[in-house]
Amino acid sequence: MAQTIPRKDTEFDEVQNVITTKTALNLEKWKIDSTWFNEQIIPAKAAWTAAWAAWQDPNDRSKVIVFNKNQARNAYEILLSKLIQMLKASPFITPSELVELGINTSKGGGGHNPPPNTYPGFHILPAGIRLLLLYFYALNSKSHAKPHGVHGVEIRWAILDARPTDISELINSSFDTRSPFRFEFADKDRGKTIWFCLRWESTTGEKGPWSEHASAVIP
Repeated sequence: MAQTIPRKDTEFDEVQNVITTKTALNLEKWKIDSTWFNEQIIPAKAAWTAAWAAWQDPNDRSKVIVFNKNQARNAYEILLSKLIQMLKASPFITPSELVELGINTSKGGGGHNPPPNTYPGFHILPAGIRLLLLYFYALNSKSHAKPHGVHGVEIRWAILDARPTDISELINSSFDTRSPFRFEFADKDRGKTIWFCLRWESTTGEKGPWSEHASAVIP
């Protein structure tokens, strides 16, 4: 399987379950920080599992349920990506065990990817009531491709009354590997302003610089 996390929720659920279940059984053997795993991965997995189960009820698929499912996945995906990086970097896990986890073991012959040195180009567009689409791409690129060696984009965002003065005010964190990223909101948020900024993350987990703050009005 590819080292990137699947786009489709059904495939994502299958992959995350294999990786976390096998890792939980081998924390000591593979020298994975058990405290981090139990305090970060397990709660995020539980939140995703609950939100995913709620979304699968065909009799109650409200905007709030869809929003909760997407938020739970975004938060969990960031942590799952870090876990995959830990597993690939661990000298105590064999290539065959990585294959069993569905993690690509090829090195690509290119060695270590350097940290991204640019921030993403982007624009955000309304796509319906309570829905914004954030398109991201390599800066100054004519296409919407990511830079070489980049896994995805980290997005920090918050609904605020005024322009943030520090990135710590952007209290929500999301991650996406394919443009566009969907922001879905509740009815109570219509007319409010979302502020956000972005940065690239390499396939080895290294971060690039943050973009400038930008904003959009929730339709």
